[in-house]
Amino acid sequence: MVENINLNTPWRVTAATIYKKSVDSKLFGSVEIDITDLEKFIDQKRKTGLKVTLTHIIFLATAKAVKEIPQLNTYVKRGKICPQNSIDGTISVLLKNGEMGSVRIENANELNLSEVVEISRKKIKSARKGIENKTMKLKSAFSFVPWPLNKWIAEILRNLVTNWGLSIPKLGISSNTFGSFFLTNIGSVGLNVGYPALMPYANVSFVLVMGGCSIKPWVVNGEIVPRKILNMSAALDHRVVDASHAGKLFSYLKHAINNPHILE
Repeated sequence: MVENINLNTPWRVTAATIYKKSVDSKLFGSVEIDITDLEKFIDQKRKTGLKVTLTHIIFLATAKAVKEIPQLNTYVKRGKICPQNSIDGTISVLLKNGEMGSVRIENANELNLSEVVEISRKKIKSARKGIENKTMKLKSAFSFVPWPLNKWIAEILRNLVTNWGLSIPKLGISSNTFGSFFLTNIGSVGLNVGYPALMPYANVSFVLVMGGCSIKPWVVNGEIVPRKILNMSAALDHRVVDASHAGKLFSYLKHAINNPHILE
């Protein structure tokens, strides 16, 4: 939870008023990060039996970055910037039927790498078995509602939940259903770089995208050498954060990737 910081500064209140959610409040940013040494770290961990992936590391590093940058751990509720009670993250998951699902991991910043690997494994396994949470099950229900009735219902739900900040427990939705942030790996489906939409019902401050990895010429200690480079990009809600916060986010991610031991 964010403490001892004024979230509702004059600019933040103005931004939350003049920008519409996911329509014109998107702020984009991207970086390229050298993960050559990180891949060696991953190989070492996998040899010990820990089935860690790049996604696990980026997810945990992001959660810890949010802890250091409290403005990222907020959402808009009734025109006010509100702090999240915890740092929860959501990971997108490709299901067996080709549809996209997601899993949410609570208190992610308090976990270590082994815990993230195990918790995500169990949650992803359940999601791929069709045991999704109430929120994700809504997509199946909407598929049976004829147009334009489904559009009207969706708009009502968005106003109640996202704009007015109400919760509907029976449907599994609230003004912060998806937690603090959303992470998706589009590199796994063959895309090198992408800029995601800030889903209207996911009242997160940012969506982080892992793109493709490739070997590129890179300057290391004044010499050009081949290195494994990861493309990363993010879409941020300009109502609650600015470019400076995106810069701090990527700076922390670079630090964590270069020093993965801090995640253990």
